[in-house]
Amino acid sequence: MKLNNHVFGVSLMAMTLSAGAAAADKLTFYCSAQEEWCQLMARSFEETSGIDVDMTRKSSGETFAQIRAEASNPKGDVWWGGTGDPHLQAAEEGLTAEYISPMRDQLHPWAISQAESAGNRTIGIYSGALGYGYNNDLLAANNLPEPACWADLLKPEFKGHVQMANPNSSGTAYTTLASIVQIFGEDEGFEFMKGLHANINQYTKSGSAPIKAAGRGETTIGIVFMHDAVAQAVAGFPITVVAPCEGTGYEIGSMSIVDGARNMDEAKQFYDWALSAEAQNLALQVNAFQVPSNTGAQTSDKAPDMATIKLIDYDFVKYGSSDERKRLLQKWDEEVSVLPQ
Repeated sequence: MKLNNHVFGVSLMAMTLSAGAAAADKLTFYCSAQEEWCQLMARSFEETSGIDVDMTRKSSGETFAQIRAEASNPKGDVWWGGTGDPHLQAAEEGLTAEYISPMRDQLHPWAISQAESAGNRTIGIYSGALGYGYNNDLLAANNLPEPACWADLLKPEFKGHVQMANPNSSGTAYTTLASIVQIFGEDEGFEFMKGLHANINQYTKSGSAPIKAAGRGETTIGIVFMHDAVAQAVAGFPITVVAPCEGTGYEIGSMSIVDGARNMDEAKQFYDWALSAEAQNLALQVNAFQVPSNTGAQTSDKAPDMATIKLIDYDFVKYGSSDERKRLLQKWDEEVSVLPQ
């Protein structure tokens, strides 16, 4: 058994959780990662702490909207997973609570940077690069060229073959919109989104839905975080994963405590536990191929190698701001979504 200098801290935390379990009641847990991972996190925390967990899974955009709608009478306690931008927006609007976990010294700098940029109202729990995946069988059956760049998705032969989520509901899709604007500049970026719109067969609610549809053979290409495309390939579907040649954006998946949470002590216990290597290693059980924020946690050898991907210097502060998100989404609604397909 491999021991490291994190073991004592995790053991101490486990004892603290056990000590508090007798008095603990429940936790209302909003989750924006994949369903299987959400379920595993909820059940594992119940077993570790003795706290009853009521878990709801929604995309990050939907969860952000729910927390905002419930602001005067908060129902949720902790929000875990999903892209960092809506977590940053929730922090800016005072919808989430400031909290500095004793686990922070175990985290990668990018996770702490996420916290510091939000006044410690959120924190990074994993990272992942944006890209897309395509179904090899459908590509061959339709005699389509292998796409390698963002620009390839605008080719007329891909009309009706591309799927992505709606950026209003999906954090993945909002990251796509913000990344394209940063890669190409705003004017050219929106021209890109208009050209892409002409080839889209469906805008889904969930960010991972397009690649699942590609795995099932319902669409040829799905724009998603690369780790979601890897998951389909590992599951045996004929999916090839693409890191676009022009460069791409990335996410810092985040976690936040709801301001005014009814079960604040339980929320903090979950927060600390979720930052531990032990909790982050649960990802491997459900084929979640993100890069974990705890330096002692394991990254799957199948996960995309972030060091080999051409990543842009994604401006989380700007594109994680409430005003910028509203502006970009309104512009997309008015200039892109209304166009014929």
